[in-house]
Amino acid sequence: MRSILRATLLIAVVLLVPILPLLFLGLSFEDRVIGWFEQELPDGVRFALIVAVLAADLFLPIPSSMVSTYGGGILGTWPAMVASWLGMTLGAAAGFGLARVFGNRFAVRYARAGDLQQMAALSRKFGPLALVLTRALPILAEACVLLVGATRLSWRRFLIPTLAGNFVVSLTYAACGEYFEGKDALPLAVMLSGIAPLGIAVIARRWLNP
Repeated sequence: MRSILRATLLIAVVLLVPILPLLFLGLSFEDRVIGWFEQELPDGVRFALIVAVLAADLFLPIPSSMVSTYGGGILGTWPAMVASWLGMTLGAAAGFGLARVFGNRFAVRYARAGDLQQMAALSRKFGPLALVLTRALPILAEACVLLVGATRLSWRRFLIPTLAGNFVVSLTYAACGEYFEGKDALPLAVMLSGIAPLGIAVIARRWLNP
């Protein structure tokens, strides 16, 4: 019975996480993010908005997978992939660089101590490859970036797996966005692109618990 209750609670958390920002921020934040892309704007402006929004992912509750998927629907796969890749990489590089300069104090400000401990264990096992393994996982991706920054991993060893992981993630979400836009199912794809990574992240966090 206890295992059933825990599984039910996990499912509830996964479903609630996309809703909680709406409750705390007054139905506005994610609507505002998506609303920026729904305006009648030149594609160049939309491209720049995607880059800017994803670059701020470490500091704001940005649904990055949803933004990348929606970008694929409005810009097409390749422009959206490039915008997502640039934005995700700029955000990760900013977090890594700041954690590298300010150390653990900065890392614990933007990530839970438990997540950092889990990422430390993952990094000991896989090295910089941990950056690739966590790129698509909300919370854990940011924690991994901050952890390797705080431990002063070299820029070269950080950038190579981060660029590769961001490329795969960005291409996947952007392609899904364009595909489902052609099927008139973009809203569903955007919603699932937000929920599915959260579910995987919850499972991964449980698996990584010692």
